[in-house]
Amino acid sequence: MTHTSKFSLLLLACLLLFAGGLHAQTPTFTRQDSLRGSVTPERAWWDLTYYHLKVGVNPDQRSISGSNVIQYKVLQPGQRLQLDLQAPMRLEKVVQNGKPLEVSQEGSAYFITLPQAQEPGSVYSLEAFFGGTPIVAKNPPWDGGLVWSKDAKGKPFIANANQGAGASIWWPNKDHDFDEPDSMLISVRVPKGLTDVSNGQLRGIDKHRGGDKTYHWFVSNPINNYGVNINIADYAHFSDTFQGEKGNLDLNYYVLKENLEKAKEQFKQVKPMLRAFEHWFGPYPFYEDGYKLVEAPYLGMEHQSSVTYGNGYQNGYKGQDWSKTGHGLKFDFIIIHESAHEWFANNITNYDVADMWIHEGFTAYAENLYLEYLFDKKAGSEYVRGTRTAIRNDRPIIGYYGVNQSGSSDMYFKGANMLHTLRQIVNDDEKWRQILRGLNKEFYHQTVSTQQVESYLSRQIGRELKPFFDQYLRTILVPTLEYRFINGILSYRWTNTVPDFNMPVLVTLNGKELWLEPTTQWQSRDGVGEGTSLEVDPDFYVGEQNITITP
Repeated sequence: MTHTSKFSLLLLACLLLFAGGLHAQTPTFTRQDSLRGSVTPERAWWDLTYYHLKVGVNPDQRSISGSNVIQYKVLQPGQRLQLDLQAPMRLEKVVQNGKPLEVSQEGSAYFITLPQAQEPGSVYSLEAFFGGTPIVAKNPPWDGGLVWSKDAKGKPFIANANQGAGASIWWPNKDHDFDEPDSMLISVRVPKGLTDVSNGQLRGIDKHRGGDKTYHWFVSNPINNYGVNINIADYAHFSDTFQGEKGNLDLNYYVLKENLEKAKEQFKQVKPMLRAFEHWFGPYPFYEDGYKLVEAPYLGMEHQSSVTYGNGYQNGYKGQDWSKTGHGLKFDFIIIHESAHEWFANNITNYDVADMWIHEGFTAYAENLYLEYLFDKKAGSEYVRGTRTAIRNDRPIIGYYGVNQSGSSDMYFKGANMLHTLRQIVNDDEKWRQILRGLNKEFYHQTVSTQQVESYLSRQIGRELKPFFDQYLRTILVPTLEYRFINGILSYRWTNTVPDFNMPVLVTLNGKELWLEPTTQWQSRDGVGEGTSLEVDPDFYVGEQNITITP
């Protein structure tokens, strides 16, 4: 008996990993990990309603200071409240009703004792004062910190980049994704000759003796902590208006003066991007707060209504094409990817960072939907398939819950290919589009879990998808369609899968398309003839193994 096998490079890599074990060793987590990543009792009893963040920035000292007014609604009785602020920043005092409160510290967690009775249903506020020299980001935006740079004339060029480390690297807040303030005012004081650009709409500018200015930005929608940003430079500003599904959307652009003409050309991609994403996902989620694209001294980030940009005014990802098909050079990766996060990350936010694939999987998938809308379906499909070469299958996409630990970076391109595969199962492009639009409507301005997203998709598609999501999100295994031909009979099954995996798959059998419904048990189809050929539709992210048996 001889065996001939046809594996994709991805499948081979997966099997090599599988030979070494399904999972890496479980990491060790600390008390600080739990305080940062879990909904502690000191976080659970109160609901954020409003922040007023006041920040003064000193570029010469690389320091910041200020306060955060925190308004909250009491959900259940509680007298001890947790705020977060990471060293070397200092929480100097916390005040309620004009009186200093007792504060104890455990690492980055501060516990505030409230002497006043906290009546359920009532709304209270306190003010937390802080200062210090925040961590400097060494490799932004991937490591957390502030970036202190200079423009071509030597003027300060400053921004925060803190998704992974958390917003508490520079200001005190309830630093967990499960709770967002309903609105927020951001007031930033900067030295003479500089402008601050933050989230939302510019409400006003205060002028101070000596030339300092305070910029007041108001966010009228819920906002996640890591999406709050400051961008400080001697900016040039230009604006436009987008006629979208909910009316007129303000577009504002802030760039270094030396890059103004390049920006006016490169940022022409914004309107087609908004048209594409409104087509696929529904209205831009923050019309009241506008859309801004702001030059930053790092690659870029999805700060809500204040997307940051540092891709060098070129197409691709720093001039490269993740898909290696040429399609990735048809658009500016940072404009398209980071803006898609307005729908997935800012509108729909993961409840726990372990479920960050909800942000990155859908957003990476949005890249090929953008290509499909602007060019054609073939371009979009070729692009997303091309990104499979970047999939590592090193560990599951979902991380560990309650400890502020995300899963594999495969959440980007494996997540995108999982969703592309799911679209093939739906096999109805308009239905799929309405499912994506409905997702943004169902979970509008909410924090959600993977289970909620899975349940929604299963319900809308009309198929139980738990084995599908278990396979792609919770293992590193690439499902393999194993098949063989014996005496004109085709036999087939799924291997390299979780138990009960039962995904339908489109194949070409003897030149004709055919849907199969494999399970993990052998099934047969007779009358297929001798010398038969079978190919799996390449839009499915699976491997295939052809076993030919001869006497």
